[in-house]
Amino acid sequence: MLRRKLFVTGFALVLSALVSLPVYSQSASSDLASASALEEIKKRKTIRVGFATFVPWAMRNSKGDFIGFEVEVAKKLAADNGWEVEHIPTAWDGIIPALIAGKFDVIIGGMSATPKRSQTVNFSVPYAYSTISMSANKELAAGFTSFDDFNKPNVTLAVRRGSSNVEWMKKHFPNAEYTYFDSDPLAFQEVLNGNAHGVVSAEPKPSLYTLANSDTLFKPFGDEKFNFYPGGFAVRKGDPDFLTFLNTWIQLHTSNGWLEERNAYWFETDGWFGEIENNPFKN
Repeated sequence: MLRRKLFVTGFALVLSALVSLPVYSQSASSDLASASALEEIKKRKTIRVGFATFVPWAMRNSKGDFIGFEVEVAKKLAADNGWEVEHIPTAWDGIIPALIAGKFDVIIGGMSATPKRSQTVNFSVPYAYSTISMSANKELAAGFTSFDDFNKPNVTLAVRRGSSNVEWMKKHFPNAEYTYFDSDPLAFQEVLNGNAHGVVSAEPKPSLYTLANSDTLFKPFGDEKFNFYPGGFAVRKGDPDFLTFLNTWIQLHTSNGWLEERNAYWFETDGWFGEIENNPFKN
């Protein structure tokens, strides 16, 4: 009899806990929603976006206004929801601390989602991908169309010293000679001057240098790109509502092709070159 009484009592306690759990969960969910950056953005009707200036992700045009792929993405995100957008340019090495400190709501600035960064911030689903490719000298590398063509001792490749591209190049072109430079522009200039057969760099530099100097440079592998790194919007941790909202927006504009189309415009064409005073890719 005592065992039955204990069982009934225990069952009643468990049932009571189960009944009260949805109430607790609903309350916790409500608290999270009210604390979300999304609610603050909706109240102020302005989304604050942190970014760093990198051509063509974000830059100033001849009038001093910000233009670029990331700028256009942020404007579209705001316009779709009836908000204004406040662009807050920030030095790259301090952009994550500034986000955490609340200087802006989100980073939309060509940031690759990496495990190390994910320890500090949360990333949305990918809205773009960082890649690398090659640009080559038309005269020195005439007829080169394969990896084997460049993987020879008499081939010289230019690369920025310390870049992640070096490891990829050494793996695919172990027999080539290498010339190292402190910046990408110097590496590209070496190829433009005819002192190196090709240069490997992060897109869109190879594509845009080739477009701007089509009399000297070509893409030996065409539009093929390598080493895909996903790029995401970065937000502060502990805000699932805002992250879900951003993921939904990205998925919508991925499926309807808008993100792909605007990425191609800024990264693969020269249609915007006339908007800036000095073309940084022109020899």
